[in-house]
Amino acid sequence: MPVYCAYIVGLHDRTIGVVQLDCHDDESAIKSARRLVDDHPVEVWQTDRPVARLDALSKQTHKT
Repeated sequence: MPVYCAYIVGLHDRTIGVVQLDCHDDESAIKSARRLVDDHPVEVWQTDRPVARLDALSKQTHKT
């Protein structure tokens, strides 16, 4: 099963937290990471590949 990481992004795009996600694919990783979005955006990565950025204010998902 692929391992994804959800990085919680603070001021100046600095990582302030990270959560490991064990998901089958990109879509399930994005769905799991949505639960982490509150006041800060979350970036989803699979090893060194960016998957998506979930914006806290607009609630939009930007796939990369």
